[in-house]
Order: sequence, then structure tokens, then C-alpha cells
Amino acid sequence: MKKVLIILTALCISSISFAQKTAYVDTEYILNKIPAYKEAQKQIDDLTKQWQKEIEERHLSLDAYYKQYQIDKVLLSNDMKQKREQEILDKEKELKELQKKRFGPEGDRFKKEQELIKPIQDEIYNAIKEIATAQNYGFIFDAASSSLSLLYTDIKYDISDEILKKLGYIK
Repeated sequence: MKKVLIILTALCISSISFAQKTAYVDTEYILNKIPAYKEAQKQIDDLTKQWQKEIEERHLSLDAYYKQYQIDKVLLSNDMKQKREQEILDKEKELKELQKKRFGPEGDRFKKEQELIKPIQDEIYNAIKEIATAQNYGFIFDAASSSLSLLYTDIKYDISDEILKKLGYIK
């Protein structure tokens, strides 16, 4: 309810202050109505489960290796202890690298989302832009996010240069 009030307030203020048409869309609702999005999301979820399983298996293997080392430690020479400890450290590093490779900011999951979902999002944005232009909307907000997101703005309402002029940075 609070989200709806915020959106309605923003819409009223922007419509009054700029005297142009404003609208909102619910991108989450739109995405959930697109079969290609559901399929893409399913593919990503399946891959995520597969990658998580792979990481969990390696983690269990590492734990078992470490426990065996703790048991064997009393019988090992100093050189053998150092060698096994280094192996454990190397395996921990490999596991962290695998986690980063799969789920990091530029990881496999991100890349798969870019490959499968971004084209759908771009298609939605282009449709929004076409409708906004055709029906003369100045602003279109997204009601799906927890904070008010602006999806489209008409460049003619950009007053950035006026602000820079007022501040004396451009003439």
C-alpha cells in the first residue's frame, strides 16, 4: 500500500509540475507474462542448482581431506605436513575461484542472465519507449521495484544544462 501511495504521489507531483503525461508499468508483471522469460529463468535456475551442487561437492571433498589430514598429522613428518597443508590451501583457493567464476559479478551466472534475459528486457524497454513517444509521455516509472525507478524520460524535460548555466559551468 505504501508503494502505491509513493507512486501516486510521484505521478501527481510530476504531472502538476511539468504538465505532461506520466505513466507507470510493472516490469515484474510484464516479465512473468512472457514465456521466453520464464524459460530463460528456468534455464538460469537449473544452471545455478548444478553449479551450487558442484561447489558443495568440492566443499565436502575438501572437508573430508582436511579431516583426514587432522587424523594423519601426528604421523607425518614436517615436510609432509607442510605439503598437505599447502594442498589444502590450494584446494580452498580453487574452491573460492570456482565460486567467483560461477557467481561473481562477472561470473557465469551473470553472463547467462545477460545472454538470456537482457534481450527480453531490452525488448520491453523498446516497447515502453515507442509507446511513450507515440502517446507523448514525459516519464514512465516502474512500479515493480521497491524504490521508484524511472524507465523512460523525454529528453525535452532534462534541465541539466540549465543547472550548469546557473552554477556558471557553461555559458
